Amino acid sequence: MKTDTLSRRDFLKAGSLLSGGLLLPRWASALAPTKKKLTYKVAVVDLMILKRQKLGALQLTKDIGADGVEVDMGGLGQRETFDNQLANPEIRQQFIDKAKELNLQICSLAMTGFYAQSFATRPTYQRMVQDCIDTMKALNVKIAFLPLGTQGDLHKNPELRPAIVERLKVVGEMAKKADVIIGIETALDAAGEVALLHDINSKHIQIYFNFSNPLKEGRDLHQELKILGGKRICQIHATDEDGVWLQNNTRLDMRKVKQTLADINWQGWLVIERSRDASDARNVKKNFGANAAYLKSIFQG
Repeated sequence: MKTDTLSRRDFLKAGSLLSGGLLLPRWASALAPTKKKLTYKVAVVDLMILKRQKLGALQLTKDIGADGVEVDMGGLGQRETFDNQLANPEIRQQFIDKAKELNLQICSLAMTGFYAQSFATRPTYQRMVQDCIDTMKALNVKIAFLPLGTQGDLHKNPELRPAIVERLKVVGEMAKKADVIIGIETALDAAGEVALLHDINSKHIQIYFNFSNPLKEGRDLHQELKILGGKRICQIHATDEDGVWLQNNTRLDMRKVKQTLADINWQGWLVIERSRDASDARNVKKNFGANAAYLKSIFQG
C-alpha cells in the first residue's frame, strides 16, 4: 500500500510538471519583458556650422532640423584656458533661454582646442578641463568632447601614453566629482581604446566615437563598435570625411549602423560633424539639413 501510494503521488507530480511544461511557452511569452525601444537624437556642431559660441547657432540648428547642438568651448591657442564666452553669466543665460524657446538641447560641450594643442604637455590642462566642467554644470550638460588630437596621437607617439593616462585619471576624478562624462577621441583602434580605458579606470572617461576614424583607416566600423560595446561609448560623431552627404556615402551603411547600435544596446546623441558635399562645402543649411534629415529618417523613422 505504501508503495502504491508513493507511485500515485509520483504520477500526479509528474503530470503536474508535464502540464506546466506544456503551458510554459505561453507563460514565457506573457511574462517576457518587452524589448525597450532605443531612442536617438540628432545634433550639429556649432563650430562646423560656422557659429562657434554664437547665439545664432541655435536658430540655425533649428532651421537645419536638428534636435540639438554641440557647443564649442572656444579657441585655445597659447592661452591658459579656452576663450569661453559662456563663462559670462549674461551670455550663458541667453543660450539657455534661446534653447528653451526653440525646444533645443545643448547635447555636449567640445574642447576642440585640443585638436591642435597637446593634452599630454599643456601645463594648465586641469584649469582648462575644470572651466569646461563648470560650464557644463551651469548649462546642465552631461557630456564633454575631448579630442587627443594630432599631438596626442598614441599610434604615432606611444611614448605619450603614460602622461596621457595619468592626466585622464585626474580628469576622471574631476568628472566624477561633478557627475559628468568626458568623452575622448583617440587615434587607436577599438581594442586599443578598451585597453586605454582599462588603464584609466574611470566610468567618467568614455569614448566619443567618430564613424570616420575606422573608415579612413580601413577598419570594420561595425566590429569596432561591437568591441567597444555600448557602455564605453558616450556620444557619436555620426558622419564621415567630407565629400558626399551621408545618404550618398557608399562606405557607410547607416541602416546597418542602426542595427549594430541596437546589438550593443546603445542609444543617445548622433552628432553631425562633417559629410559635406565637397562641391558646395560652405552651404551650411543645405549640407547639414540633408544629413540631419537622412539621420532622422533612419533613426527616428
